[in-house]
Amino acid sequence: MKWPNLKHLHYLVTLYQEQHFNRAAARCNVSQSTLSTAIQNLEEHFGCQLLERDHKTFIFTSLGIEIVERSKKLLQEAGELIEYAQNAGTWDRGQLRLGVIPTIAPFLFQQMIGAFSAFLPDITLELQEDTTANLLEQMNDGELDLLVLALPMATPGCKQMVIGHDPFHLVAHNSVSKTLPSPMNLDALPDRSVFLLQQEHCMTEHAVSACSLQHRDVVSSLAASSLYTLVQLANSKLGYTFVPELALNQGILANTELDALPAEDMAYREIGLVWRMGTTRMRLFRRVGEILSPLMPIPAID
Repeated sequence: MKWPNLKHLHYLVTLYQEQHFNRAAARCNVSQSTLSTAIQNLEEHFGCQLLERDHKTFIFTSLGIEIVERSKKLLQEAGELIEYAQNAGTWDRGQLRLGVIPTIAPFLFQQMIGAFSAFLPDITLELQEDTTANLLEQMNDGELDLLVLALPMATPGCKQMVIGHDPFHLVAHNSVSKTLPSPMNLDALPDRSVFLLQQEHCMTEHAVSACSLQHRDVVSSLAASSLYTLVQLANSKLGYTFVPELALNQGILANTELDALPAEDMAYREIGLVWRMGTTRMRLFRRVGEILSPLMPIPAID
């Protein structure tokens, strides 16, 4: 059997991502003609059409898309194999591209960097902050190795490892916090008085679900882009919000007049690591989990 050229598969995946020959060629540091010839060679090698061409436009065939997806996995495994060999087979050396969501990253990065320096000094850490959907897409494309996400979250084709629990707290201005009922009844709050993050932030659904917020009428139509904005809205006496304990522990309420009250039934989100199935770096990822778990408000790993 004649094997396909890995470099040509890389060109194919890049073309699919860019959907433009010039941009794809630039990313691959080759000429457009070189990239085009490589795609044609792949079509001849596989004996099938990967692209449907029409003058200066093209679309991927359904089979071409399937080959792209399979090529991503093959290229990811090949990259891990090369890195493993270059590091003389040691699992605790080399580069680690780690993605973290915005409701965790600002409150974990400093401690995380210190922990890696102490326990994994030969790992070169590259950090990326983005939304859950974008991070999963980047990992699927082979641009990231490991993610720190808030769970539960569906991550098809990936393994999950819970490293801690992060309790939610209802945050209110101290002028009204003492008038709130005990036990807390969130659904009794005034209509449109609870501020949440925009929908692309998974913390919104986690907070609503974990805190048993049944009546969405209490949620304001104003959605914030960050936890810091939520804090400022609450500090302006405009209403209430939820803040995870991880952020509270890092002083997000400093210089405000806000009180943090435990949410109903000790509501929390899980924080976990997510990586692709079939990776050769599982030992490293589990070690990362052991290192990060003590940094969680409620560690999940002894």
